Amino acid sequence: MELIDIPQIVWDGLFVGSFYALVALGYSMVYGIIKLLNFAHGDIYMIGAFAAFAILSGITGVPATFSLAVLLAVLILTMALTGALGVVIERIAYRPLRGGPRLTVLITAVGVSFVLEYAVSLMTDASPRVFPAQFQLLGRTMHIAGARVTVPQLVLVAVAAALMFLLQRYVMHSREGRAMRAVALDPQATKLMGVNVDAVISKTFFIGSALAGAAGVMAGAYYGKIDFLMGFIIGLKAFTAAVIGGIGSLYGAMLGGLVLGLLESASTAWLGGEWRDVVAFAVLIAFLSFKPTGILGARVVERM
Repeated sequence: MELIDIPQIVWDGLFVGSFYALVALGYSMVYGIIKLLNFAHGDIYMIGAFAAFAILSGITGVPATFSLAVLLAVLILTMALTGALGVVIERIAYRPLRGGPRLTVLITAVGVSFVLEYAVSLMTDASPRVFPAQFQLLGRTMHIAGARVTVPQLVLVAVAAALMFLLQRYVMHSREGRAMRAVALDPQATKLMGVNVDAVISKTFFIGSALAGAAGVMAGAYYGKIDFLMGFIIGLKAFTAAVIGGIGSLYGAMLGGLVLGLLESASTAWLGGEWRDVVAFAVLIAFLSFKPTGILGARVVERM
């Protein structure tokens, strides 16, 4: 491999990793609060892509290409819809099982995943969909530090970075974020202090689901093709990213997404695209075997 390929590998890895990081944040937030591996989370990403598709299809007069303002408007609306869906799922499927065996909740999460996938399959006749419009800046390219970068890639990475920054500020510097961190640390003590734990958990599901929906919108806008199974693989990849970074850690989810993106980009360049998933899940197995707490995660002693 020539040295000139390295900047391109790094950029491609960071671009894909930003999508993984957004979805992984939802995994980490929910796990950090209620120790639940929400395997339906990847399907929220899929719902976000289909919601954006429906919104754009329903807008009369949308040209063949659409502007950044339209993308942001659709993004905000879709985040609200997927966030509300996350709250409904938590209220109906997970809250009644809170305090029950973890295996029961885990199986329920898998069941919710199938419900979402095949509900969309029935509504779309299981046919892939092509976005009704393309991002207006598609095709414009530039060269930065030796890497070929398109303007849509820069815009989508900037949007992802902005969402992650806003989440970090919210969790670390707001009253609601302080409540989330308190519930993650000790939910019983937090409840005794007068905090509405159920409301905090619902808000966590809303934020995590909204971020997954945002990633789905951006993936649909960039790649242009969506299908009802698109959330399955990215759900597993986001879980892998959360484990690599340290599941339960916000910074770990962001770092893990970028690391996984870089690993996939490098393996594609060196070994071929068919090895990309092999390398990703091999890394997951390695972390689970030798460092299950991840890069930034800390070992926690469970309270009795």
